Amino acid sequence: MLLKDFFKHLLIYKSAFAGLIIILILVGLSIYTIVALPYEEATKLWRAGEQYWLDNPRNSPPSWINFFLSRKLPETIVLSTDRNQPGVSKAIISVEGKFSVIRVEISFNYEYDDFPSEINLFFKSNFTASAPKVTVSWIKPNGEEIILKIFLISKDYSYYISNDENLVRDLISAISKKFNKTFEYGAPLPLLLFAQEDESIFNPNTAKVTKGRYKLQIEAICFETGIDLFSKLVIYGKVHGWAGTDHLRRDLGIALLWGAPIALSFGVTASASTALIQMFIGAISAWFGGKMDTIIQRITEVFMILPFLPVLIMISTFYKFSIMVLLVVVIALTMFGSGVKNYRAMFLQIKEFPYVEAAKAYGADSLRIVLYYLIPKVLPTIIPSIVLSVADFVFLEAALAILGLGDPLAPTWGKIIDDAFTNGALYKGLYYWVLEPSIMLAAASLSFAMLGFALDKIFNPKLKEI
Repeated sequence: MLLKDFFKHLLIYKSAFAGLIIILILVGLSIYTIVALPYEEATKLWRAGEQYWLDNPRNSPPSWINFFLSRKLPETIVLSTDRNQPGVSKAIISVEGKFSVIRVEISFNYEYDDFPSEINLFFKSNFTASAPKVTVSWIKPNGEEIILKIFLISKDYSYYISNDENLVRDLISAISKKFNKTFEYGAPLPLLLFAQEDESIFNPNTAKVTKGRYKLQIEAICFETGIDLFSKLVIYGKVHGWAGTDHLRRDLGIALLWGAPIALSFGVTASASTALIQMFIGAISAWFGGKMDTIIQRITEVFMILPFLPVLIMISTFYKFSIMVLLVVVIALTMFGSGVKNYRAMFLQIKEFPYVEAAKAYGADSLRIVLYYLIPKVLPTIIPSIVLSVADFVFLEAALAILGLGDPLAPTWGKIIDDAFTNGALYKGLYYWVLEPSIMLAAASLSFAMLGFALDKIFNPKLKEI
């Protein structure tokens, strides 16, 4: 009944209700993340490097921004011969039992209003002695065929079409000769392959996309029998996923998801531990008095003089530790904070109460009195301060990560902001890279602040609204 009355009083405040809803959403998101994406797997993916994420576009905002744009930005298209995908076919033709010809055709519809960011082609082959000779052709929707390259491949070969400078020069030369006009800008290869060949192509602001069905044809002459060829075409878009990608093509959704359980566990654990330890130290100091009180107060004053953040930055600079060790260090540096003096003042009054004197008369020892008579009297009053200080510790963890002093392996909101700052996200106009983790940080901190203020009004009648 008491709990029911408490929630009844709490929900009177709209801010508390809103804060509680946000916290419940973050808790639900944290539970889902822990179950769906275990921490070991998340850190492994986050540290995998660019080669693992090679099918993702680089520095791409989330796909949902297309809902707010008049022009539909392209999404990544991945077509591979080892998947049962429509538009992908492969035929192996044996010639006189001495060699073979492998023909691959990859076709796709392109209905976007902007050009791709990159185009790459990946090969894998199982030849032993002689490398296959490969011819790659590009066929536009109007039937025009362009031979991209003729080359010998290795067993694991990557043809970065967008970086083929010779192909770019040849295409620019052919288009310039066709219209008797020169390009006044460095036309990227995706534009040259997807643009309409008219006067508009000579201006990057007016170039139009040719929509329709494109084909990529691969013909590989294999000088051995029993050879197979794996091919994968990646047409990189300019938007990707629900969270976007970073400079290493990583899916930012991993760090955004895992940022929630890390921030909540760090903030709640640090806040509750610090408050309870300070309260216990204050109770010991007030109850025993004498030399014990003097020692505790002098230690507290030393910790109060020491600048907390610079000391923590110095320790983090010399010792790169995990998120759990960082949590322990934060608790150790704050356990003798100013709260010890506040709790001591409260306990000095409580120890003079009649029921405490009665407990002493009945023969209760000092530890029992501290744990069962002093602390329970103060415990309800520290709940608002615990909830309020969660936001401080959430921002502290993020601030250390932004400064490059947090756990280098943990995918957190602060780590995303640090990477964005290091790679000039705002300068490049990649606002999503900064806004997404910042909004998550603000929401988490604001929710605990709103709930904490409401709890303060409930537990402290003097603050209640009339």
